[in-house]
Amino acid sequence: MTTAAVVLAAGASRRLGRSKQLEPWGDSNLLSNVVARTRAFPVDEVWVVLGHDYERILEETEFGDAGVIENPEWSEGIASSIRVALDALTRLSRVDKALIVMGDQPSVPVEVVEALIDSHARSDHQVSVPKYRYSWGNPVLVDRALWPRLMSLEGDEGAQRLWQAHPDWVNEVWFSDLAPRDVDTETDIVELRPKHPGSV
Repeated sequence: MTTAAVVLAAGASRRLGRSKQLEPWGDSNLLSNVVARTRAFPVDEVWVVLGHDYERILEETEFGDAGVIENPEWSEGIASSIRVALDALTRLSRVDKALIVMGDQPSVPVEVVEALIDSHARSDHQVSVPKYRYSWGNPVLVDRALWPRLMSLEGDEGAQRLWQAHPDWVNEVWFSDLAPRDVDTETDIVELRPKHPGSV
């Protein structure tokens, strides 16, 4: 089985008031760090979805060998990025699964992804979702057969409502840690940003 990780990073960071993708983070920016961490996951390909501030983020972010997908409909919300990403994978990749990664979560442990992929391989479900203590979180692993259903999502909602409506699809993988935090506000930046340059 092969897996492509898709980093969703097309939003306008309205709560922060500036592109959080470019927020200084360690010795680079936030999105560069998320992409680097994602490239360390046990996946075969990495893709990044950009939208708002596309040209500047493309110029100032280190993508390595990750592919970049532009989402011209980014203002609709996260569903549009999922649609654009899975459409691109359908056309450009032969992977079996997509790992959907949030571009504003810089601290997802590699061990979580390893456990998610291992559990999914043993499961007969089409999607594997991490459950951190009491709630579902990200990243989420989805079989290719389910991509068309995900591509029907609309608006600024992710896929969680779809999983809730179809619990028979879901392989729940439990973790004792709290869910990785999003970087949404100045407080998040202060609390989550690496304290020393060069660290991630």
